[in-house]
Amino acid sequence: MKMPNIDSYEKADMPKNPSDAIESIMTYYGSVVLRTAFFYLGDKHLAEDISQEVFIRAYRSWLNFRGECLVKTWLIKITVNLCRDKMRLKSFSEEPNHNPLILQMQHPIVEQDITEQLNKTIVLKNVLDLPIPYQEVLFHYYYHDLTTKKIAEVTGFSEGTIKSRLHRAKELLRERLKKEGFGYE
Repeated sequence: MKMPNIDSYEKADMPKNPSDAIESIMTYYGSVVLRTAFFYLGDKHLAEDISQEVFIRAYRSWLNFRGECLVKTWLIKITVNLCRDKMRLKSFSEEPNHNPLILQMQHPIVEQDITEQLNKTIVLKNVLDLPIPYQEVLFHYYYHDLTTKKIAEVTGFSEGTIKSRLHRAKELLRERLKKEGFGYE
């Protein structure tokens, strides 16, 4: 059986047995889940903990997963929800923290060579200077290559809100890059 592109795997493309399915899912989406958790939390160890929890939850709910969305979208949604829960708990139990996305520039990640390249770019610096809701939508749109509809599913916001945020994020980024001498008049 020829498998489709991993970004378009549906539940039907995965093994029926939860153990086999999770093994495949971890192989295909482990780095996506880890990077998404790191994006939200800004801490490698917390991201690793969340990644493990994502796959535990995916295993436990595999048989109940109806497959109404792609496997990747389902996993990203689980990851986002767990990260938001963790950030809520952190905000009550710790001192106020800095923007976790800015912290990305201070901590190495699994794909360190990619992160180091990105950290050197003007574009990333300007993206990280945007408000978090705009960073979030740009991350999912460009990094995960999700549609606005899928981003809405993952984040729990309406598609209209996502479209508005994406438009505003692009507009702000364009303005900032123009000030830095990039872009067209």
